[in-house]
Amino acid sequence: MARKDIAHNTLWVVQGHEHPWLLSHTLAFEDASWVAGAAPDSGSAAGPLALAAKTRYRQLDAACTLASGADGAFQLNFDEPQWAVTPGQSAVLYDGEVCLGGGVITASA
Repeated sequence: MARKDIAHNTLWVVQGHEHPWLLSHTLAFEDASWVAGAAPDSGSAAGPLALAAKTRYRQLDAACTLASGADGAFQLNFDEPQWAVTPGQSAVLYDGEVCLGGGVITASA
């Protein structure tokens, strides 16, 4: 399944691993839990905070930037599109080898 529209009771299915609907440049996450007790600073005047994230078990670290949103929501913007980013799964953030925390994916685009 590549997309779903609950309001219209519709699922879209595509073939192959490389279909563009399976790739995401951004994701939103909520219900964040941070190892240090608070979210890392999402950037400064010098630019956004460069981190890495995983959205699937055992995947390679994916370079990204973190942006804070309203009401405890966060957004990750990936340098390269990521395969099969799925709402309900977790996004985990790293600064090098250090796990910073993460949250539950609510949307991807």
